[in-house]
Amino acid sequence: MSSSVERDAARSLDQRRFDEWPASLRALFDGTSLASKIGFSASLITGDVGGHLRTSLLGIGELYAPDSRTLAFALWPTSRAARTLASPDHSVTHAAGYPVSHEAHAWAPRHDYRRAHAALTFVHDAAFYQVQLAVEPLQNAGVEGQDAAEAGSGLALFLASIDAGEIQQVGYARLTGGITFELSGDASGHKQVLDRWQRQLERLRKAAHARLAADGGGAA
Repeated sequence: MSSSVERDAARSLDQRRFDEWPASLRALFDGTSLASKIGFSASLITGDVGGHLRTSLLGIGELYAPDSRTLAFALWPTSRAARTLASPDHSVTHAAGYPVSHEAHAWAPRHDYRRAHAALTFVHDAAFYQVQLAVEPLQNAGVEGQDAAEAGSGLALFLASIDAGEIQQVGYARLTGGITFELSGDASGHKQVLDRWQRQLERLRKAAHARLAADGGGAA
């Protein structure tokens, strides 16, 4: 009997849901200790008006969590993902009934923002994560008097709230990595990349907190 129970446990899928970033992910997306996070990649999945799914890879220098239920991220403005997420034709408004899980999220219900669907997937701590996001462009976010895209050195900035998050693990195997990378070049080149990431994250941080403060939200 016990061996049968053990076999069933080994084969079982451990599937957990969350609507706030777990502590380990808040630490991952906190914009600090970037050198120790080199190699991490997350896949941002978007769907265009034609129903085609697109995947964009984001590194740790393009992801920042300003509070427990929010994620700010940066994309190249010419990318298909950026155009899709910024397109009014592809988005739906909160007032039209977008199914946002966090009605208490101060910045969500107060304004008729156009918001798009996206999913962020990645591997962390031997588990697979999939996070459904409600996304809006970070425009005119009041970053030192500049438009957010201008402040981001040409990057398009977005702010998303967690609609639903899911963690998956199985008992018979352990994920050893997702999509990972290593920096090319020498130590000087690595420093230049880390410095660029830090500048990007600082702009994301300022833009995200400016938007949340303007809309009555606060860091959680």
